[in-house]
Amino acid sequence: MKLVILGANGQVGYELQRSLLPLGEVIALDRAQADLTQLEKLKQTLIDLKPDVIVNAAAYTVVDKAEEEPELAMLINGEAPGVIAEAAKQLDALLIHYSTDYVFNGAKTEPYTEEDTPNPINVYGRTKLAGEQAIKNIGGNYLILRTSWVYSKHGNNFLKTILRLSKEREELSIVADQFGVPNWARNVADATSHVIVKIQHKRNNNNFTSALYHFSARGKTTWYGFASAIIERTKLIDTIGNLKIEKVLPITTDEYPLPAPRPKYSQLDSSLISTRFGVRLPEWHDVMELCIDEFIELQ
Repeated sequence: MKLVILGANGQVGYELQRSLLPLGEVIALDRAQADLTQLEKLKQTLIDLKPDVIVNAAAYTVVDKAEEEPELAMLINGEAPGVIAEAAKQLDALLIHYSTDYVFNGAKTEPYTEEDTPNPINVYGRTKLAGEQAIKNIGGNYLILRTSWVYSKHGNNFLKTILRLSKEREELSIVADQFGVPNWARNVADATSHVIVKIQHKRNNNNFTSALYHFSARGKTTWYGFASAIIERTKLIDTIGNLKIEKVLPITTDEYPLPAPRPKYSQLDSSLISTRFGVRLPEWHDVMELCIDEFIELQ
């Protein structure tokens, strides 16, 4: 099996290079090799490589900056997935594409299911929803996986920001009225590998149906809860004792205004993919501790 990863330098793309390796030949492409703003060149690159599986982990993910660059965000998140889907369909390849909890407006107070109607409230969410729709319109063999609050040791993310600030400041104020689920990129990648194996088996038996699934760890928290858990775990295992942080204060969204509005609630119900493919991501807090343990050990 030949697998192509788009967005190889991103958080999930980086982890996919390890997770997919047991499945066959892995070709990991970064922006220089597969630029999602160069649509025709992107499509031709994929056609020339002739992969059996394309995993699109590339995206415009800077939520606030997307408000200033809506056209660029739409090109990368909304139009490029359709072009990738065209290439996949032409090759009869499987396309795995990641989307986001930010396609929802956050008005619910219970986990969102795949049956809930998206209604994004920021540019990022609208462009990611456009990407989902583009893939569905093209058809072919695809799986769209919505996940949320991704973090890892690689790239820029909330966990690394909190670890850095905890060494610089004695007090942090973190938003405590937005609810969601953190996801370690490694778990997302490992679970993706498992899903691909299951899909290929289904395809071999003519038993695969393209669909969209929620793909998130269990449980929920707030950004304040996430930050507090990060600091608590780091203090527990940091033998050097180089953290300055003494207090983490909860604040409201209104007290920390940002260019892009965020949904107040975006927990995803991932029970459907568990039923269909036997994939169940673990509790968010447990895997966060594993990530931090590894992060601290390498410092």
